[in-house]
Amino acid sequence: MQNTDRHHRSGRLAAALLVAHLVLLLAACARMGSPDGGWYDDTPPRVVGSVPLDRSTNVRARKIAIYFNEFIKLQDAQNKVIISPPQLEQPEIKDGGKRILVELKDSLKDNTTYTIDFGDAIVDNNEGNPMGNYAYSFSTGAQIDTFQVSGYVLNAEDLEPIKGILVGLYDDLSDTVFRHKPMIRISRTDGSGHFTVKGVAPGKYRAYALMDADGDFVYNQKSEQLAFSHATFEPSWKPDTRQDTIWRDSLHIDNIVRVPYTHFLPDDITLMAFTAVQTDRYLLKNERKEPERLDFYFSYGNAELPVIRGLNFEADSAFVLEASERQDTLLYWLCDTALVNQDTLRMEVQYLMTDTAGVLFNKTDTLELLPKMSYEKRLKEQAKEHEKWQKEQDKKKKRGEPYDSVMAVKPLEVKVNAPSALAPDQRIWLESPTPIESVDTAGIHLYSMIDSTWYEAPFTFRQSAANIRRYEFDVDWREGVEYSLEIDSAAFRSIYGLESKHIKQGIKVRTSDDFCTLSVTVSGVSDTAKVVVQLLSAQGSPVKVSRAVNHVADFFYVTPGKYYMRAFIDFNGNGKWDTGDYDSNLQAEPVYYYTKETECKEKWDIDLKWNLTETPRFRQKPAEITKQKADKQAQLRNRNAQRAKELGIKMIEEKTGVKL
Repeated sequence: MQNTDRHHRSGRLAAALLVAHLVLLLAACARMGSPDGGWYDDTPPRVVGSVPLDRSTNVRARKIAIYFNEFIKLQDAQNKVIISPPQLEQPEIKDGGKRILVELKDSLKDNTTYTIDFGDAIVDNNEGNPMGNYAYSFSTGAQIDTFQVSGYVLNAEDLEPIKGILVGLYDDLSDTVFRHKPMIRISRTDGSGHFTVKGVAPGKYRAYALMDADGDFVYNQKSEQLAFSHATFEPSWKPDTRQDTIWRDSLHIDNIVRVPYTHFLPDDITLMAFTAVQTDRYLLKNERKEPERLDFYFSYGNAELPVIRGLNFEADSAFVLEASERQDTLLYWLCDTALVNQDTLRMEVQYLMTDTAGVLFNKTDTLELLPKMSYEKRLKEQAKEHEKWQKEQDKKKKRGEPYDSVMAVKPLEVKVNAPSALAPDQRIWLESPTPIESVDTAGIHLYSMIDSTWYEAPFTFRQSAANIRRYEFDVDWREGVEYSLEIDSAAFRSIYGLESKHIKQGIKVRTSDDFCTLSVTVSGVSDTAKVVVQLLSAQGSPVKVSRAVNHVADFFYVTPGKYYMRAFIDFNGNGKWDTGDYDSNLQAEPVYYYTKETECKEKWDIDLKWNLTETPRFRQKPAEITKQKADKQAQLRNRNAQRAKELGIKMIEEKTGVKL
């Protein structure tokens, strides 16, 4: 009996498999969509004709019509459709029904190949099936130019791919052409920073990139990101083969085949884009966010500081100036509390500003600065706070508990950056919320415990050069030793008379056994190159910096973890990466990334060899820390396979009575 049941079940399953096979055959043949849940249309649109014909010569018409075998639409045409030569007047591009209409507004140039590159912007109207990369071309002369050149545009500072930047070619090889002539052929980068310029004629070229702010295809604003190169190239081609992947559906590969194709060269042009230093100086904004401070923000710093003349107050000796390192942010702290309490401060401010020719001149503004919270409102807030305090003291008095009769003045809250456990090469510092009037260095103590006894530990203490409110300690920390930082009350006194409270912070210095040591030997650049190597966190942020000495960069006391590395050539020796300048024929300082992740563990000593130029720069930055991700490729969804599977299962269940 059991054998008979098994025989019947086997027969039903065999029949089911046959039915499923027939359903799949039907799915392969069916392509018509229907509103009742029938088969999907998975076939991409195709071109059936155009006026003028694609690749026509001696064309003078500026209106083009491209016809398709089904209803289509354009997706994101403004960004995806690229026309070469570039059009100064925006062309008109329309989709409607089974055609695309393009009308060029610029006059046509003689003996020139025109290319309208639609990329993957064309999809069918119903299902959104992508047509794939498509370009239409014609020539106003007797021949069509068919060469292509391609490559990448990267951010010069961090090798991030730049998406959407314009890339163009010049056959004029002068060093100033980018300032006065539009590009002759253009493309735009995708999410990988990749570009392809099509319809290129034989000849010698240079490539440029521009984040074009005003649509004139010329570099004329310092705020425009750009890339330039004096390297020249001549387009060429060779026969080649490549692997094409045939997808069964969005997850499964059906086959990989080798396909012959025309390989256009060069295909590895790499442009490093940067934004020049903004030397145009103007006042961005001014405000009085806090009642005790006037804030001025400039587009660019200058050693010659503004001159302030008070109109309803005496400005001489009224301020303590806190300036940023580049002197583009200036914070004026009011010394006199009477001025702090004065709601309206009117003044004339004279400062240097650049005119339309880029020349500095003295500009005078009359300003009226008010705090966000008026003095009256601040007094009310203080009164509420005092009332709350008084109620608490009255309750204590009724309960017979100790209480205060005078509300204590709030102390100066000095921030202490001294972790309880630190590395032997780590610095500690203090920062005040307002400028300091005086420091009693005799009230600052550092003790170390040796053989269970506390001893005075030597240190140096100084005001930071970059921040007048910060004070730094230099200590020769001893590994494994416990320290105590103790600061007496009133050691710091602010310009408003507030005094700091007593501070005590325990510190334990970790030992070398808690860390990793990393030594990096760099090569691939000249022996005289000044190489700075940065150790980056798992998020790509610098955590340690080392200048290579004899091409060796050492990192001591590296906290165990996973890291990446970046290096740059420090041309001017200032220890910082510097951008470029087109007018000065100056490229940004070259940046390189180590292609692999580096893992550091406790007690490890790691020696790495790094050839900075061995890998092309467009392949250097690890994907894990690359923020600009590649565009998702549009693919046919092949939903009929899934529908066939669903119908097959349903039919099997109906025919066999077996629930699958």
